[in-house]
Amino acid sequence: MTSMFGHNIRSELVFLYLSEFLAVFLAAYILMAAGMPAGYPVDHSRATLVAAMLALSSGVVFSASGLYQPQLLSGLRRLLVGTALAALLLLMATWLTLMLLAPASLSSLYPGFLLEMLVGCIGAVMLTRVAFTLLQRRGFMRRRILVLPDATSKVSEQRGGNNIFEVAALPPGEDAATLLRDPGALKNRRIWAVVAPAGAQDQATQRAFQAAGVRLLNDAEFQECRYNRVACDQLAPDWLERAGRSDGRMQVILRRAFDITVSLMLLLVTLPVMLAAALIIKFDSRGPIFYRQERVGLNGQVFTLTKFRSMVVDAEVGGVAKWATKRDSRVTRFGRFMRLTRIDELPQILNVLRGDMAFVGPRPERPSFVEELGRVIPHYHDRACVKPGITGWAQVNYPYGASVEDARMKLAYDLYYVRRRSLFLDLVILVATVRVVLLQEGAR
Repeated sequence: MTSMFGHNIRSELVFLYLSEFLAVFLAAYILMAAGMPAGYPVDHSRATLVAAMLALSSGVVFSASGLYQPQLLSGLRRLLVGTALAALLLLMATWLTLMLLAPASLSSLYPGFLLEMLVGCIGAVMLTRVAFTLLQRRGFMRRRILVLPDATSKVSEQRGGNNIFEVAALPPGEDAATLLRDPGALKNRRIWAVVAPAGAQDQATQRAFQAAGVRLLNDAEFQECRYNRVACDQLAPDWLERAGRSDGRMQVILRRAFDITVSLMLLLVTLPVMLAAALIIKFDSRGPIFYRQERVGLNGQVFTLTKFRSMVVDAEVGGVAKWATKRDSRVTRFGRFMRLTRIDELPQILNVLRGDMAFVGPRPERPSFVEELGRVIPHYHDRACVKPGITGWAQVNYPYGASVEDARMKLAYDLYYVRRRSLFLDLVILVATVRVVLLQEGAR
């Protein structure tokens, strides 16, 4: 795993991103140089700048298309769907890059050059992915972990997927105490990490393992490292205080500036869509355009959340809160389309501008749900230590939840965000939100 600003990213995905960046850069540079007509000098500095911008854009586009999701590394169907979506986004990115950085060159290039640039970049990526898949099958970047007795009961889960982790057996004749005293020997056996009982991780042992370059993890730490979510049932009562997640004044200012900037940009871009949606809602079904509902925000404070109305009037008989279900009969005709495309969420931009919400954070729940879930799920109220958001880490990693068990799983992602949140992780979530919207993941 590679830690970037506190967020765990799988090292093989970082390697894949850098490889694809280089492949797209070389493909774009060669096509820019070869695409100039005879007699036109090649502007190497401009070609380098265009190639670099396209390579950077491709990384964002592939992330927004879901091509860096671990499950896509071995799934052909999802890979093809993601590639098709990425091609459309990359076509726009290529055109914008050429228009902004090389408008004169674009006019002198032959017809069809834009399509050739797109095909060249996608081809470079596909060749890189094929090479990466072959390397993976040969065990490239596979990590060996040693699980000590009584350390975990979930190791079998790590054998599936892309076989990133290889579980090593405890050597015959050796016990856990002997291994913990000699981390250097584990390094010689190419052991990446040892999963040990929590009691075995005293400071001296941790320092010895750190010096040897071997990770020493307990079960909760290993699960967090592997899945980017926390084990809520294994958190200490005072974990939030020890995590030290209180923001300084500068962090608060930066986050507020980030929220206002992103919200104003999105409001400007989506204003025509919002006006059209308001008109259609008015003519599609009886009732108001907007739907206002009490939600729980920062530190348990209740605020009024605004959305476009997607259900019939009086959808909740007697005012009793009810989970949304698949093919919910209360959803209007246009409301179903809005939920698939997330258009109904757009008025929440006003909540962000007012300061009730952030753009990124745990989704705000209704007071009755918070009270119910807080009684049965440990640490559920801890998610309220940060502002709720329009999108969040749980929303881009887990589908829509309509049960207590779903809420428990989403809390595991929310508390990971609380523990490790940064502006970098916020940007990762924003890019991943594009994938969720375009592929209609978890919509109801």
